[in-house]
Amino acid sequence: MKQRTEAPRQASFDPVRIGQNECDAWAAYYRHEWASFLRSAIGMVAAGFGMNRARTLRGAWYVLQANRAWAPVPDNDPDVARDYMRRFYALVCESGWGSFDPARAASLEVEWWRVHRLHQRENTVDVEQLVDALDALYSFVYEVPSGTMREAARLRADAMDLSDAWVAAGCDLADPLLAQERLALVASFTALRDGVERHRCG
Repeated sequence: MKQRTEAPRQASFDPVRIGQNECDAWAAYYRHEWASFLRSAIGMVAAGFGMNRARTLRGAWYVLQANRAWAPVPDNDPDVARDYMRRFYALVCESGWGSFDPARAASLEVEWWRVHRLHQRENTVDVEQLVDALDALYSFVYEVPSGTMREAARLRADAMDLSDAWVAAGCDLADPLLAQERLALVASFTALRDGVERHRCG
């Protein structure tokens, strides 16, 4: 049987780099500054998955296209978003990082996007449903038991609430809410890394 090699890479990411880049990506997303989003996506993918430069650039491009397909309200295209995220996760698996089903990962990814949009715009779902959706994605991609990633998921949901408040206030890059969001994202990815490490070492 071939010995798995992806576990150390799964738990070795830099939560500060990812959190900072994701905050910048979210800001660019809501301001529709797609070149800035792509730069941030490159940073996120590089820090989170440790792929070579060619795969990192291609993966970031897939993430950009998925978000552009999802962004329009109400006329977005979830199917296109899922397809681009499937391509992204397939690239991640091909690099040796994980062994999960890319199509399922893409479905879980876009599901939390859907739940967040309902939470943000219609207030028809509560934060626990968003935490559930994030935990489901994390548990699947990092191949850990369901429910073990809830701390990271809750902190990321907190960051989304700060982002939503920032959007409602006008998307000003000088707004202090953006700095609070960045800290929450760094805390979330720190909790994610620590949770994966605990599971791998347990």
